[in-house]
Amino acid sequence: MTANVNYYWRLAATGGCFAAFGGGALALSLLVFPLLLLVPEKSRSRQARRIIHQSFVAFIGLMESVGIMRLEVIGGERLKNCRNALVLANHPTLIDVVALISLMPEASCVVKRALWQNPFLGGVVRAAGYVSNAEPENLIEDCADDLAAGNPLIIFPEGTRSAPDQPLHFLRGAAYVALKSGMPILPVLIDCSPTTLTKREKWYHIPRRRFRLRLDVRSPIDPCRWIDAGAPPTIAARQLTQAFETYFTKELLRDEHH
Repeated sequence: MTANVNYYWRLAATGGCFAAFGGGALALSLLVFPLLLLVPEKSRSRQARRIIHQSFVAFIGLMESVGIMRLEVIGGERLKNCRNALVLANHPTLIDVVALISLMPEASCVVKRALWQNPFLGGVVRAAGYVSNAEPENLIEDCADDLAAGNPLIIFPEGTRSAPDQPLHFLRGAAYVALKSGMPILPVLIDCSPTTLTKREKWYHIPRRRFRLRLDVRSPIDPCRWIDAGAPPTIAARQLTQAFETYFTKELLRDEHH
């Protein structure tokens, strides 16, 4: 009986949290971000990102307080203080980017084109000046420019959420950004136990107990260590992508066995 009550409470709380997320995003778009027009243009996106950061801190706190999840962070100070770094993470759940931005006051990220037209989130991503993948031919350059401006940039090399119990498969976009920008890589290993909010699951497919989202932020890595000196860009990108994929696979497996 107690287990059933706990389950249905978390189901209702999960629905309430997602409603709060959508309502909060709409409120930011309609009520808060228009006020940034009073701020000098060069600092608008930075202010918007800080507001989003604080909103995500509150959202994660809400999810923890109602018993849906528990966030565990190792090496979080590396995210809080990073500048000009390419933050690469695996992507097991829907809220990975929310958890990451809650730890990074001025982070940028690559956003799917569909979100720019989303009635709830469109105003948020536009105000923050996040990088859109709507124009693939300009994506690498836009990411490099964002990093050159001093921002940490979050990219999920898989391009979409991981499939549970399936090998990681990284695309080459992150490698091309690393090569173009020359910035260090800050790896973040993300684990969700039990699995939830995966690509195949709806929000109401909740686990039988509260889930733990674990972010393990590792030391920065110079990507040049993983490529042959003088290699052409296409070969260097292939080598780097394989190195990313191998690194994340091995480290996640090692953490799982600990």
